[in-house]
Amino acid sequence: MTRLLGLSFLWCLFFSAGGLSQQRSGTAHNITLDVVVTDKRGAPARGLSQQNFTVLDNKQPQALTSFRAVDVGAGTPAPSIEIVLVIDAINANVLTADREREGIRKFLLQNGGKLPYPVSIVLVSDDPNQLRGKPSTDGNLLASQMDQYVTSLRTINRSQGYFGVFERFRMSLEALRKLGIYESGKAGRELVIWIGPGWPQLISGSTDVTAHDQQHMFQSIVAFSTELRLNHITLYNVETRGLANTSTAQYYDYQQFLSGAKSANDVYPAALSLQVLAVQTGGRVFNKSNDLPDAIAAEIGQGVADASPFYVLSFAAGSAEKPNEYHSLQIKLDKPGLTARTRTGYYAQP
Repeated sequence: MTRLLGLSFLWCLFFSAGGLSQQRSGTAHNITLDVVVTDKRGAPARGLSQQNFTVLDNKQPQALTSFRAVDVGAGTPAPSIEIVLVIDAINANVLTADREREGIRKFLLQNGGKLPYPVSIVLVSDDPNQLRGKPSTDGNLLASQMDQYVTSLRTINRSQGYFGVFERFRMSLEALRKLGIYESGKAGRELVIWIGPGWPQLISGSTDVTAHDQQHMFQSIVAFSTELRLNHITLYNVETRGLANTSTAQYYDYQQFLSGAKSANDVYPAALSLQVLAVQTGGRVFNKSNDLPDAIAAEIGQGVADASPFYVLSFAAGSAEKPNEYHSLQIKLDKPGLTARTRTGYYAQP
């Protein structure tokens, strides 16, 4: 089997599985955004009102149909908020996976183990018996439960060459798909912090992608984007590749794929990488540190800080001339020095 035929076969194996859930009816024409606003120092901006925000849909201002400021610290009414910490044992070697767990453990035990929001822990690996704990605000309990599990050795490794790399990519997407299904239907907002090296971007494999592959990938991007938006899931990646033997450019390769895919012709495997999906959901990629446990714990804390305060904005979706028409999103603020972060786009329907 040639590399090209093998790549197409694996794409079809994953994307024809039909596993991605369908878009919910009755929600396509109302867009709700969770917006985090920070000042020049990166500190959260509180006390903003609806008049301070302008939502641009394909660069056109939209009238807001609802507005809500959420500030747990100030005691304002808030939707349920859950933090999901994902230990990536698919792409991490055993040593890195142990550091991931130790970093999570350090985060859980801060402040005497008293967590500000419910936290659940998910272990993704090539072992079907994966850890998926129940949410709790007791960090000591969660750390104890995590210590009872030993990260499974993954069977897909770099020694298996290109197809092994692609298999890890496929397994990573499948893990995210299953996580989305598990979290779907929950009320409130969920911050999914994926602690791991990030799955392979397959940039070098883009030349092997056929038009048929691109169509499958585009459908998957639409489904991922829509489901994550409807379920108020924001993705974060705490990268644990470490600084050794990694060029600076490798940390930022994903940025060339951040523009939303407007059609199947725009799609390549790297458009489905974890870092790209994180930014597009309004989350962040933490890759300026290293894979030491203290750094991992600190970066998890930075992601959790986005849980409050934040602002919830709704508007009517723009009109679409065709199914899955991509609309870019931008938030403008009338106060200088502030930056808003939210989803970068959505797929509108006729």
